Amino acid sequence: MNWIDTILNLHSPLQSVILVSMITAAGMALAKIKLSGVSLGVAWVFFVGIVAGHFGLSIDDTVLRYTETLGLVLFVYTLGLHVGPNFFGSLRHEGVALNAWSIAVILLGTAMAVAITLLTPMPVGDVVGILCGATTNTPALGAAQQALEQIGASGEWAALATAVTYPFGVVGVIIAIIVLRRFFVRPDDLKPKTPDETNHTHIDQYVVVNPAIMGKSIAEVSQMAHLKFIVSRIWRGSQVIVPLATTRMEKDDTLMVVANPADVSTLEILFGRRLEKDWNQDRIDWNHLDSKVESRILVITRRVLNGKRLGQLQLRKAYGVNVSRVMRGDITLLATDDLRLQYGDRVTVVGTHDDIDHTEHFFGNTVKTLSEPNIGSIFLGMMLGLLLGTLPIPLPFTDHPLRLGIAGGPIIMGIIVGALGPRMHFISYTTRSASLMLRKMGLSLYLACLGLDAGKDLIGTVMRPEGLLWLAIGIAVTLLPVVIVGLVALLTRKMDFGTICGLLCGSMANPMALSYATDTIPTDKASLAYATVYPIGMFLRVIIAQMLVVMLV
Repeated sequence: MNWIDTILNLHSPLQSVILVSMITAAGMALAKIKLSGVSLGVAWVFFVGIVAGHFGLSIDDTVLRYTETLGLVLFVYTLGLHVGPNFFGSLRHEGVALNAWSIAVILLGTAMAVAITLLTPMPVGDVVGILCGATTNTPALGAAQQALEQIGASGEWAALATAVTYPFGVVGVIIAIIVLRRFFVRPDDLKPKTPDETNHTHIDQYVVVNPAIMGKSIAEVSQMAHLKFIVSRIWRGSQVIVPLATTRMEKDDTLMVVANPADVSTLEILFGRRLEKDWNQDRIDWNHLDSKVESRILVITRRVLNGKRLGQLQLRKAYGVNVSRVMRGDITLLATDDLRLQYGDRVTVVGTHDDIDHTEHFFGNTVKTLSEPNIGSIFLGMMLGLLLGTLPIPLPFTDHPLRLGIAGGPIIMGIIVGALGPRMHFISYTTRSASLMLRKMGLSLYLACLGLDAGKDLIGTVMRPEGLLWLAIGIAVTLLPVVIVGLVALLTRKMDFGTICGLLCGSMANPMALSYATDTIPTDKASLAYATVYPIGMFLRVIIAQMLVVMLV
């Protein structure tokens, strides 16, 4: 027994690893338990950590802060990498609406805090601490404490109020999501309400009957119509042609065309007639369409090609092949000349067998190299994200600058690298399984340390005279804005439930609730919505915390 007591209670590197591993393993085991079909998932790691902390288990404070920070940074950076390729497209299409809903959550919680300050004798520092804990926003607490110190007030009570309300703030969003799903969500609400944003291509077969384009080259027709499309094959009588940009169209040519889904009706008018056959099924064997031309998927594994525009490679002239689509992670992109290739892209190439063999050597197509994640680039990106998080951003109403912090900087850097990495010739490719493992591991480490730290003082702080009042107000500030805005968003029937969960989690800066949502809803909409609203929401939370102190004290 002395041996076990030493292992669990004597602070050392070994003890820290054992205790954090024990908490994480127990939490993930409990995550498999479902009550009425509902499981809290990775949130159990947080609860196990609280129990362990309450019973006196602890690790060295420096090690605790390091592990907690590493876990959070690893989670948010790899999340940013995951959603980065589709982030800016989402921001253009529905990002404004998503951020408007997120701001509604933030303003409703802020209005409750202002009302409490004006209608009760509770000090503004306590109320701001409650607001920061209920919304799980420690950067906002840091900003509020700086503002309090600036006016000569102590930030200790704000920190205590945050400590009391933070645990329920973490799980409150999950509870709100469970309530909304159980009582208000219909089966149709779980299906994406917007078109599939992961596939930007549509394949159709057209017959040239429009006299206006007969005799014109493919390039001339594209410029004339101001459309981007790829003609991968042409059937001309019994002849099969792999066309070049200079290939001219003749009457009754049958074209296999890859284009954006929104341009299908326009292309039908342009060419004259569309054949009624679905070419977008997963099980089509493209190599049995004809014997002379085949289709093959090749992988970009030559590092020198990372960041190159597809048009720069002159593949039609050099190898006599056409590239119709580029698959990047879960996203399928139209292979236009201005598309920048990225290490790990899977490229659909159409041509003769020998020509594709030559192209394969040019691309590399060494799949084995992709099984090794680019650990160096991940840590470099995390470092750049942390540096971005410490960058001071001046604010007009206070002498203390705003900083993105250890959560904001890495997620923004992850989005930038994921979306714009090829342009900077930055290789950020990570296999899907490795990305998922890094996210899960990071979040588990963060929650284990967060629970362990919160558990040691939680009961004692709650039992203070003001502790129960703080807790009650914190529960209201966590639940009411999320439930009200989530219910209104559901009733509009304009967004699917996965998107609503993502914006609610992002507006509350709650990665654990996001993990629960992604585990229980079979789409990637929650992660994308979270990343879309998180940066602006975090900015507003930090600014509001300082403004409340400055304006209401």
